[in-house]
Amino acid sequence: MKLTRFTDYSLRVLIYLGLKDDGRVTIREISDAYGISRNHLMKVVSLLTRMGYLDARRGPGGGIALARAPREIVIADVVRDMEEDLNLVECFCEEGSCAIKPICQLRNVLSQALTAYLSTLERYTLLDLLKPRTKLIEVLGMTA
Repeated sequence: MKLTRFTDYSLRVLIYLGLKDDGRVTIREISDAYGISRNHLMKVVSLLTRMGYLDARRGPGGGIALARAPREIVIADVVRDMEEDLNLVECFCEEGSCAIKPICQLRNVLSQALTAYLSTLERYTLLDLLKPRTKLIEVLGMTA
């Protein structure tokens, strides 16, 4: 399974903000740290804000920050919320038209694999992704 770039960027935004101890940051700051398009990050931040992961404010003293503590942000939830489609193959969809769909075991096997994948992600929070903290801060060229 491959996550979309959108989900990848969502996780990176959360990691960056989880490392930040001194207030709000701008999309430009995150964009510069990761070398990601600001326009793309604006869409990511917008959805993360609507989903309750971020608090975004405009104007003086504005910027973005985590809306919840890192220990409260479960990685599986982020993946489910950001991914538009976790259907691994056509037969996962109602409208799927595979000829062997009624008797095929592939759907069952892949369904188990997806469940195991998400189950693993359920065990991790954003706090787990903030290690090694000092090295991450260094690599991103930021001040905590």
